[in-house]
Amino acid sequence: MRKLALLICLGTSACLVYGQQNVSFREGSIVSPQVNEDRSVTFRIRAPHAGDVRVQGDWAAGNGLGVMKMDADSVWTYTTPELPSEMYTYRIVIDGVAGLDPTNPFTKRDVGFVSSVFFVNGGCADYYQVHDVPHGSVSTVWYPSEQLGMSRRMSVYTPPAYGQEKDKAYPVLYLLHGSGGDETAWVELGNVARIMDNLIAEGKAEPMIVVMPNGNPSKQAAPGETSENLAYKPTMTNLIPGSYKNGRYETAFPEIVSFIDRNYRTIPDKAHRALAGLSMGGFHTLYIAANSPQYFDYMGLFSAGLDMSNVDTSQPAYRNLDEKLKALQDSGYRLFWIAIGNEDFLYQANQDFLRRLDNLEFDYEYHESARGHLWANWRQYLLQFAPRLFK
Repeated sequence: MRKLALLICLGTSACLVYGQQNVSFREGSIVSPQVNEDRSVTFRIRAPHAGDVRVQGDWAAGNGLGVMKMDADSVWTYTTPELPSEMYTYRIVIDGVAGLDPTNPFTKRDVGFVSSVFFVNGGCADYYQVHDVPHGSVSTVWYPSEQLGMSRRMSVYTPPAYGQEKDKAYPVLYLLHGSGGDETAWVELGNVARIMDNLIAEGKAEPMIVVMPNGNPSKQAAPGETSENLAYKPTMTNLIPGSYKNGRYETAFPEIVSFIDRNYRTIPDKAHRALAGLSMGGFHTLYIAANSPQYFDYMGLFSAGLDMSNVDTSQPAYRNLDEKLKALQDSGYRLFWIAIGNEDFLYQANQDFLRRLDNLEFDYEYHESARGHLWANWRQYLLQFAPRLFK
């Protein structure tokens, strides 16, 4: 038995040694992406046998499409116009096949797409990066859900110095992802920990706990992190049986609040709780708040998925919204904040909802930005929303 165990360990070590050979993201002297002093960005890739090479990104200029040109060394190059400060994602498309930039080791996954990333500094992107400030922590936490019949996972940000001061308690922001997301979305794509660290360090936001649950009620956790392991692949929530806008998540949400209040140093009252979400998470925010008016004093709808055409409004969680909104207003709250881009495919649904609120004489604040349904807007909405909380 000892010999067998030794052979297994040796085999593992051999695999590790072999795996360590693949450590370089460089192709000689090629630098890509290169963020230039004028905030333009240059992309380069060597592809001697390609006939057409493009870069496709999420910036606004040219709808994010850049046609690359090849030089005498078979290096294809494209330089963008000046870009606003942001975190950008992109892919290189070679003869119609999209892939990562081979010289850039930094990537992000958004639903099933993995893209290369870069930052353009000098504005909001400064908040998305690590600075020499006190840092909080992000934990992945499992909690039991009696209503959903499973253990489920969420990400929890705790601010710098959390737990170091005796008896100090904190307010809580519950931050919800969109369709196709999971408990990692706001951490990875939203850069929540970096945003909160930097806002808190500058005195712009109160130290707070940020709870990011998984909004797919039929799943335990992010793809690859459930008991299904790799059989559960990233997909949009409407394609996951039992998960899309059926009222189960909204009804079970108080379990999450109770778990956080039992296990963290919270101030367990309405005045010290906030709830916000993007897209599907904005839809969830509306109906969680409407069904539980005693829980939250601050609510934020970011590009909220308020198109009700595919929603079963006979579900108890979705019935009698006007009456529930009246009860929410009667219960009192500090902030009901709505934001959307003027090119968002959900823009009209949000305008219809604003008129509904006006007819109900329901108090809210509205922010309209440029562009569409994308993470650049949602990160910037958080930069605006978080400093409004718990003042």
